Amino acid sequence: MIKANNKGQAQLFKNKYLEMLTKTHPLVIWGLYIPIIGYMLYYSKTSLNFSSLSIITLFILSMFSWTLFEYLAHRYIFHWVSKKNFLKKVTYTLHGNHHEYPRDRQRLFMPPLPSIIISSIIFAVFYLIAGNYAFIWFPGFILGYLMYASMHYAIHAFPPPFKWMKPLWRNHHLHHYKDEEKGFGVSSLLWDWIFNTRFDLKKEKEDKEKVKELLFDNNKYQ
Repeated sequence: MIKANNKGQAQLFKNKYLEMLTKTHPLVIWGLYIPIIGYMLYYSKTSLNFSSLSIITLFILSMFSWTLFEYLAHRYIFHWVSKKNFLKKVTYTLHGNHHEYPRDRQRLFMPPLPSIIISSIIFAVFYLIAGNYAFIWFPGFILGYLMYASMHYAIHAFPPPFKWMKPLWRNHHLHHYKDEEKGFGVSSLLWDWIFNTRFDLKKEKEDKEKVKELLFDNNKYQ
């Protein structure tokens, strides 16, 4: 388990300009992708002549597919254990720094430059596999990501707004301070249940002090 620090943030690069590129505000990423999502869906309807039913169905399925991708990436990439220093650096950059500095809200969303590069690769893969259907699938997948990242942000910033959402909050808190090998789902508990990596939330007692260590200082944007 990585010990959480209540102050500061990780230094990922010695170069200050590269370091700047590792940080972003959530609204920047939403502002970047919402026009892309809207245009692709509009293009699918007006130029590719997909029916409204096809667009809605594939869009919802794609959003749901994100939850599986989220689980697999979190479990097998973000928590990949390797003895090689380069791979250790990669996993720390992707996710380890968040476990060490959970109060660093500037690194919960993928910053614009790497985000554009990775999403372009994802779209290219989708297009090679599914052709024009990628113009529907990609927007749903990206909206799934935006909702996941926003949920992750909210879990570290606010109490659950509804009682039925509390299990998501508790699941992620326990992942941080109890067992990093469980609770990989953030926006959904489904895949933890299917792959038997879930916490038994009825038996787990919440450590309020440890939870406080994971929450942002809401008086300022760090």
